[in-house]
Amino acid sequence: MQEANNTTEIEFLSNKKGAVGAIIVAAGQGSRMGLGYNKVLADLQGRPVIEWTIRNFVFSGLIDTLILVVNPKDKEDMTRICDPYISRIEFILEIGGDNRQDSVYNGLKALPEKVETVLIHDGARPFVDREIIESSIKNAREHGAACAGLPARDTIKIVNSKNAVLSTPDRESVWHAQTPQSFKKDIIIKAYENAKNKSILGTDDAEVAESAGFKVYMFEGSSRNIKLTTAEDLLLGEYYIGLSKKEF
Repeated sequence: MQEANNTTEIEFLSNKKGAVGAIIVAAGQGSRMGLGYNKVLADLQGRPVIEWTIRNFVFSGLIDTLILVVNPKDKEDMTRICDPYISRIEFILEIGGDNRQDSVYNGLKALPEKVETVLIHDGARPFVDREIIESSIKNAREHGAACAGLPARDTIKIVNSKNAVLSTPDRESVWHAQTPQSFKKDIIIKAYENAKNKSILGTDDAEVAESAGFKVYMFEGSSRNIKLTTAEDLLLGEYYIGLSKKEF
């Protein structure tokens, strides 16, 4: 992994409109991977999955504050993983809630006052790169709420509970959502407070913002920016790390 190009970083940071925070959500169980422990602690080419994720944010040079939201039982392991990076960036370790939405809300409440733009990212997406992080920041500043993703390549079918097709939406209007999902801080905090007050449970942060009446804009992420969910995904992750080593 490369650190940020100094010239590009200086040019980008000189135009900053307030500090940037990133919330990495890593408080889950990862039960679908069948490891018996949190999947973000799984080994990926000699480092835990979560460490690759952390490194990409830290070495981007674009983040002022990084909040890692963790499961209480993983706190000791996460502290050890974060230790080599705490001198490079403001680090905050926060305890997660009963579900992802509660965990994100805990992270939002821990943001320093100076943060004006916040990126929310899944800890199990270790291949986020500097380009996506920079695009997340720029789109959040321009639109207020933005979501990385990819336009759908396959035909999408809407089905009922018995898997009978109800409709086929226009593929041109369908995107697969990824993270980071990025926001002006006041927008996403208002959205989460609205969800809490109205008992709304969204599938991602963008939906939480949408439910509060905010318009979310999609921008293109990367086909490599996968979420590691199954054991097979770890094999694909090993392949991507191998490619990165060859490229650099």
